[in-house]
This record gives sequence, structure tokens and C-alpha cells, in this order.
Amino acid sequence: MAEVTRRERLRAATELEIRQHAHRLLVQQGQDAVTLRAIARELGITAPALYRYYGSREDLLRRLGKDICTDLATELDGKLDSVGSDDHLTKVFTVCRGFRQWALAHPREFALVFASPTGEIGGDEQIRQDEFGSVFLGILGPLMAEGASLASSEQAPADIGPELATNQEALASAFSHEGIEMPPEALGPDAVHSLLRWWARLYGHVALEVFGRFPFDIRKADRLFESILSELAHEAGLGES
Repeated sequence: MAEVTRRERLRAATELEIRQHAHRLLVQQGQDAVTLRAIARELGITAPALYRYYGSREDLLRRLGKDICTDLATELDGKLDSVGSDDHLTKVFTVCRGFRQWALAHPREFALVFASPTGEIGGDEQIRQDEFGSVFLGILGPLMAEGASLASSEQAPADIGPELATNQEALASAFSHEGIEMPPEALGPDAVHSLLRWWARLYGHVALEVFGRFPFDIRKADRLFESILSELAHEAGLGES
């Protein structure tokens, strides 16, 4: 039994070392530079030997993405430590601002995790695998459960009602998977619609800023971002921060 445990420790240490090399290549040279051959060269082993740990480059990138998301979630959780437990608006804003700050400081990690195709989003298992879910469901879920309603005064369009109903079930299951039991009223169709609107506007601004894709020169991107947060908070009836 001790020998098996030792093998497991050695395997875990090697897997971690591989991902650390992959992360360094990602940051220094970009996603295209992250190849099994390049990592094997740095480790002084053959590329086929890496297949004992990761079945493909895509498998390695997925695992690296999960590491990055874990680091991001830890960083955002740390920012919430100094916020009062009942200050829902400041908590939501802290997460949004922290996400933007992280993305600007880690553009290549952001590109890997949040700007790579992830396939169609459908059932709850797919939502749990989506990086948005892995980071934000675990942080915003407790806030919503505590009473931080994100429901907008603007109702969801009637013709997307069936899709929202499907996503209600998927989100409820995903929250449950994270150990968060949401009251049914916190995940009504309008709440789901509002959550999607929050994410679309948050992600849209951050992606445009990270990739320098604003259609014209924006010298005060931080002011624009703050105005978006204020508008979203007003729409959700959360007041001002």
C-alpha cells in the first residue's frame, strides 16, 4: 500500500511539473507554444512519455485551464474577505472588478480560459464544465442565495422562455453540484435572464479591453466599466456603490 501511495505522489508531482511548464510557455509565448514536444524538451524526456500523464495537448490545456480557474476563484474569494457579509452590492462589484483586474494582468490565461471554443452549452453537466460556471457560480451563488437578487426590471423576451426554463434547471443542478442550495425564487426565468445579461456585458467589456478591440480609442476604460456596473446595479434594483 505504501508503494502505491508513493507512486501516486510521484505521478501527481510529475503532472504538476508538466502543467507548470505548460503555464510558463503559455504566459511567455502564447497558447500555440504549449505543445507536448516543447514541454518534453524542457523536462528532458521524450514526447511519447508525456502521454502517460495527458492523452493529448487538448487534455493538457483543459487541465491547465482548470488550474487557472482555481487560481482566479481563490483570488476573487480573497478580495471578498474584507467585504461585510450583508453588503451584497459591494460583493458583486468586487467580483466584477476583480475579474477585470485579473484579465488585464493575465491576458493569455484569459484568452485560454474565456476566449477558446468550449462547444455548445446545453445540459447541467456542460454548464458545470464551462469556465464561467466553475468560477462564478461558486462565488455569486451564495450571494444570490443570501438575497442579492440580480433580477432586472426588464423582463425576459417571451420567445426565449423555453430556453430560460431549461437553463433554470441546469443552473439549479450546477449550484447543487457546488454545494449551494438555491431557493426556487432566486432562479426564476427573469433572474436567469438577468444573470445572462450581467455576464454578457461584463465579459463583453473585459474581452474588448483585454484584446484592444474597442471600435474607437477608449482612454478611460475603467470609467466606462464602472458606468456599466452602475447601470446593471440600477437595473437590478441593487442601489449604488
